[in-house]
Amino acid sequence: MPTEKDSYRIAAQEDRCAPRTRLTIPATLRASGGRAFQSVVHDLSISGFSAASINRMHEGQLCWLTLPGLESLQAEVVWWDNCIVGCAFSELLSPIVHDNILQRYSNVGVYRQVI
Repeated sequence: MPTEKDSYRIAAQEDRCAPRTRLTIPATLRASGGRAFQSVVHDLSISGFSAASINRMHEGQLCWLTLPGLESLQAEVVWWDNCIVGCAFSELLSPIVHDNILQRYSNVGVYRQVI
């Protein structure tokens, strides 16, 4: 039977601070104290990402994601399940950088509403 903590964790996955976009981006992922390995980012938002992770990663562990043409981005592991890891960036991704990545790797155009 799920505990109160488990219920919160499940609900938190649906209550995100930024919309996620599904895409496929080749990347490199490195856990703290480990070696970098090839990965594929499956979804991305300004606050985090999910990616393939052949190595077991633990909640709270620091890691670095390197996307093509960008410097490494520090993140913290939020969850790991069946070789997929979900991470929150230590600093929000710039909306401009985020939009450029989406334009390059997704089939959907990116349009920001000007206020």
